[in-house]
Amino acid sequence: MTTSPTRPPSEYSTLESVAVSTPDDVTFRVRVLPSARPDAPLVLILPAMAMKAKHYLALAKAFHAQGLSVALSDLRAQGESRPALREGKDFGYREMLEVDLPAIVAALRQRFPHAPLHLFGHSLGGQLALLFAAARPTTATSVTVIGTGTVFWRAFGPRRWVEALTSIQWIGVVSRVKGYWPGGVLIPGAMAGGVMIDWSKHSLTSRYRPKGSSVEYDRLLGEMTVPLLAVSLEDDRLGPKSNVDFLVARLRAAPVTQWHVEGDSPVVHRDHFEWLKDSPVVAQRVAEWIDKDTVFG
Repeated sequence: MTTSPTRPPSEYSTLESVAVSTPDDVTFRVRVLPSARPDAPLVLILPAMAMKAKHYLALAKAFHAQGLSVALSDLRAQGESRPALREGKDFGYREMLEVDLPAIVAALRQRFPHAPLHLFGHSLGGQLALLFAAARPTTATSVTVIGTGTVFWRAFGPRRWVEALTSIQWIGVVSRVKGYWPGGVLIPGAMAGGVMIDWSKHSLTSRYRPKGSSVEYDRLLGEMTVPLLAVSLEDDRLGPKSNVDFLVARLRAAPVTQWHVEGDSPVVHRDHFEWLKDSPVVAQRVAEWIDKDTVFG
């Protein structure tokens, strides 16, 4: 009798991990690449909708090569987080912002007590990074977002108003009926119903009002003073520059740097997801921006 060869562990699964548990019994395995310097800046990477943290490994390694410590965390019910989607209770933005991120950041503070924290978010991960930094302004030294704009329907521009309204509100309707989003139409992967309902409400109103939350996120965004680097991509239809500009305009007090990737940029992949193929270029540019306020290396 023959047996199948054992598959070797993935590089991602062999990284050092930090175990995180929330008060409502959700667990995370935060993967870290520590710098040799305990006081080197720590970059926490937050993924896009339905994207697993392991897909950002090349980006994490590129940041690490720049002399930074790096942490990768799945969002709730994605990747290594447990319980998996549809095995636990439904949830929305509130749980990710007010339960998950405080627990993850607290665990990283213990692991990297001397490292200034810099948040890096892609798409939904960028929204979460911004809202979290606005609500807890002493937590993060800076925020970088890529492919992150408002999904307010009018921000897409007149030619796409009907598409944005119908597609995003359809996702909200399906999520209400089914209790979750099964995937397809803009967001190919499955997502929690509560997240997509909060998302579709934001698209309709432009306001961040997560179900069950009493935090005034829109006011706090306007008052936030944490430095922001906002990256937009020429070929990004999910988070186009018009949507990024709309969101950035809400940050009236924060020092904002915008980087629109176009023309002869060394970032040659400019789609909402394909930019990850140019992780070394992106990581170098972000590390240089971080270095303006945090001396390292």
